[in-house]
Amino acid sequence: MSSLSVRSRIRKAHTFLNMAGRRAALKAIDWAAFAERVPPNQRTMFNNLKTRSDAIAAKLTSLPEKPPAIDWSYYRSVVAKAGMVDEFEKKFGALKVPEPVDTQTTVINGQEEEANKTASAYVEASKARIAQYEKELEKFKNMIPFDQMTIEDLNDTFPETKLDKEKHPYWPHKPIADL
Repeated sequence: MSSLSVRSRIRKAHTFLNMAGRRAALKAIDWAAFAERVPPNQRTMFNNLKTRSDAIAAKLTSLPEKPPAIDWSYYRSVVAKAGMVDEFEKKFGALKVPEPVDTQTTVINGQEEEANKTASAYVEASKARIAQYEKELEKFKNMIPFDQMTIEDLNDTFPETKLDKEKHPYWPHKPIADL
């Protein structure tokens, strides 16, 4: 067996260790709750994301938790160059796959808190607007019906519609800029 195949096996083992390291960081996704929040025009992109995620998760779960042990004695008997397998074994033993550092969760949590503050401020402003609109609605319910109203009643109820004949004596009794 050539040294190239030993290198390729070690490279595959390194890739395997990387995949296994990522498995530790894999978190469960509530796809049903996620799907409820996806607008209809983005449904195909969501389905593509879920399909890719399921494929990656299936590939990751198909791999064993621990890689198969390398039979170094077999390679020592097959590789002609003395010391090469020992060197690979030493390097492989020294190989430590670092766990990825999570730098985005704090950023996302901060964005979530900011979004929650914005949403609660919006809800409070909406409640204030609703109270104002309910007062206006009550005013409309209690006013004289339009078919029984005189011009004076209309001007008293809606002062913004009153024509200012003193300030603007000519028809339409409003500033030209407001027309």
